[in-house]
Amino acid sequence: MDFVGKRRWFFLFSALIILPGLVSLIIPPSLHLGIDFTGGSTITTKFRAPVSEEAVRSQLDLLGHPEATIQQSRGIDYFIRTRELAGPDLVTGELSEEAQILEALDGLGVREGTEVELVAGVIATDTRNSAFLIVFLAAIAILLFVTYAFRSVPSPFRYGMAAIIALVHDLVIILGIFSILGKLIDLEVNAMFITGMLFVIGYSVNDTIVVFDRIRENVTRMQGQPLEVAINNSILESLGRSMATSLTLLFAILALLLLGGDSIREFLIVLLIAVITGTYSSICIASQFLVVWEKGEGRQLLRSVPFFSSRSRS
Repeated sequence: MDFVGKRRWFFLFSALIILPGLVSLIIPPSLHLGIDFTGGSTITTKFRAPVSEEAVRSQLDLLGHPEATIQQSRGIDYFIRTRELAGPDLVTGELSEEAQILEALDGLGVREGTEVELVAGVIATDTRNSAFLIVFLAAIAILLFVTYAFRSVPSPFRYGMAAIIALVHDLVIILGIFSILGKLIDLEVNAMFITGMLFVIGYSVNDTIVVFDRIRENVTRMQGQPLEVAINNSILESLGRSMATSLTLLFAILALLLLGGDSIREFLIVLLIAVITGTYSSICIASQFLVVWEKGEGRQLLRSVPFFSSRSRS
């Protein structure tokens, strides 16, 4: 199969996937943020006897907290995260939201202790800024490492840039999908999402380097061979390994997604998308970018876009 010869189709397919996500990110709110970013309240409690997660979820829904996330251990330890809880209504005499939730939990069983805390907005801002900083520093480290690791081949910097482009490709797709799903089914971005995004950085680059390492071997062994031939042969030689690794991981993620709890749902969805996009981008984006750069096709690709083609004619 001629993967390199179909590179423009791969770029077009990626553009069609990315564009709806970018449009969704432009439309506010771009992402459905959880309390890790917006601030909110947490409730930690322990029952003397096991209580089902479904029962706790039902009570929270009845009290108007469908956004709450629930983590449970052994059916007796519960950690609940929700929006900032309102105080009592002095006019109507209505109990505070905290008191209403605790009263509802009392109806499910005898509790041994409860701790309610407020997640301040300033902490949430620090969390968001730290997440962006971590991703940026990781990208710089990847660029430097890949450039150094492939110093034995011509233009090693291109390999580092190709790995970063594939990584950005994967991150943008995931952000776009979460933006769309956040508007459709209230899928939120929380701390587990950030953990999943860090996995994306590692997995995307790892799968790309597997292909790049084979390209390095073929370029070194068969000097004088056109780069596109070496890249296509390398993709075919590493395709079986990449697919086997990805499918094995996909089966494990799907099992956890179907049988696991809601507390790690966002993390598993990120992993599911990351495995698919990471495998795709290492073969169809990163490797093809090396050919585009080598053959100087970047300007031709831009001219194929109506906006840039009209500017070049003017």
